Amino acid sequence: MLEEIYAHVLRRNPGEREFHQAVREVLESLPVVLERRPELCDGSLLDRLCEPERQVIFRVPWTDDEGRVHVNRGFRVEFNSALGPYKGGLRFHPTVNLDIVKFLAFEQTFKNALTGMPIGGGKGGSDFDPKGRSDAEVMRFCQSFMTELQRHIGEHTDVPAGDTGVGAREIGYLFGQYRRITNRFEAGVLTGKGVGWGGSHARPEATGYGLVVFTAEMLRVRDLELEGMRVVVSGSGNVAIHAAEKAAASGATVVACSDSGGYVVDEEGLDLDLLKQVKLKDRARLSAYADERGGAEYHDGGRVWDVACDVALPCATQNELDEDAARTLIGNGVRVVAEGANMPTTPEAVRALREADVLFAPGKAANAGGVATSALEMQQNASRTLWTFEKTEDRLTEIMKHIHHTCHDTAERYGRPGDYVAGANIAGFELVGESMQAQGVI
Repeated sequence: MLEEIYAHVLRRNPGEREFHQAVREVLESLPVVLERRPELCDGSLLDRLCEPERQVIFRVPWTDDEGRVHVNRGFRVEFNSALGPYKGGLRFHPTVNLDIVKFLAFEQTFKNALTGMPIGGGKGGSDFDPKGRSDAEVMRFCQSFMTELQRHIGEHTDVPAGDTGVGAREIGYLFGQYRRITNRFEAGVLTGKGVGWGGSHARPEATGYGLVVFTAEMLRVRDLELEGMRVVVSGSGNVAIHAAEKAAASGATVVACSDSGGYVVDEEGLDLDLLKQVKLKDRARLSAYADERGGAEYHDGGRVWDVACDVALPCATQNELDEDAARTLIGNGVRVVAEGANMPTTPEAVRALREADVLFAPGKAANAGGVATSALEMQQNASRTLWTFEKTEDRLTEIMKHIHHTCHDTAERYGRPGDYVAGANIAGFELVGESMQAQGVI
């Protein structure tokens, strides 16, 4: 039956390889569930689960600083609202297309379920590239994008947030345009806002911090600690930098990170203040880090996964860690691979890691800290309060430990001990599936 459902997904969504990959990964975990709980097949639930509730595609015209008109494409996929309003980020990057957004929204549905928070799954974005654009150009694009998007969102309907290419600047412009059009200060309609106007403390740090909390819990199951371990992080954006920061605070030595041009190795441990200056403030290449940091080596091109480590945290983009890279990591003695990005590890690489008894955490569990803290931001908006950084981080830590406990125990309950992929997929499916069945065929 599951093969028939997957074949149906392929026919209905031709050429959407990332979406196919995400669906197959979940379906492969479900046979043992459906044997025990055949009622979760009733009402074509799996067919409905693989079909988005709504897919919106729209034109985004905007004018650059020279007066030239550009036209980009905007997307919002509202995948599943059985647990609450659609929740998921907006990604601005030239690679964004319907396939990418749909796969991300599908993954988001299960990720959000695992948090235990009342939020459904969605995702959106545009093929607009903010790199090299002035603030005025980014503002005009965001205003045009929101002019259409505002028809489809709301604090009880769909709550977007930031993602790749969408940071505090973009969220500010988007929220301003939403407020302008609707004449409402509806703070809960977007998350990732500035703390001074409805945002939450710890939101920029949340995905990276949560990733390290989850990793530490995995190690604890094997009576190991993060302290003293060598860590390699791919990427050098918000998630990667804050994962490195949390890992270093836990006593690990983060020796390498990367960007699209290459990677840097710093055996003494990354200077996080310098890294933040180079990547988050100056928006420069990693080579500038090596220019400033004595002893650091910059490698133009190549793979950061060639650097020996105990813990590997892929935090860049989908399918960045392939089987060859996984086998290199295994040969160098890696103990844990935990996904900070969405689906950054290929199926072949996951298989190789599992066969080598390397602990592996899928993104839908390990990187859920960002959306969890977004949900906490929604709570604060609803009550018109602002929690301290410490309170928010404490709640984030509780949620990540809950997610780990849920995935670990679910895997054991279904005879798959130590398989966090199965645990995450099954637990997320049960939570969403039970809610869908309770609400009828819709």
